[in-house]
Amino acid sequence: MFAVIRTGGKQFRAERGAKLLIPTIDAEPGATVTFDDVLLASDGEAGVAVGTPTVEGAAVTAEVVAHDRTPKITVFKRKRRKGYRRKQGHRQGFTVVRIGDITL
Repeated sequence: MFAVIRTGGKQFRAERGAKLLIPTIDAEPGATVTFDDVLLASDGEAGVAVGTPTVEGAAVTAEVVAHDRTPKITVFKRKRRKGYRRKQGHRQGFTVVRIGDITL
């Protein structure tokens, strides 16, 4: 059984017990969150339910494990012969969730 959910403008394949790294959500570690934006769902036997745009009545429940940030990347801009240089770093935040129950 799996489902494709949409959160943070991105799509993720969710299976029971899987850990997903999703864009940061506003929830404390240990809290339970529900994703109602299910785009596709499959229970294995009955086939696949494709939403238009979402599957009615489907939801995915997950537990927030932790919040973290990705490794730092360096953004460097320059223009030749002009002395223009800009150096900037960036670390994107994310939330780790463990998928619990998938209801159709």
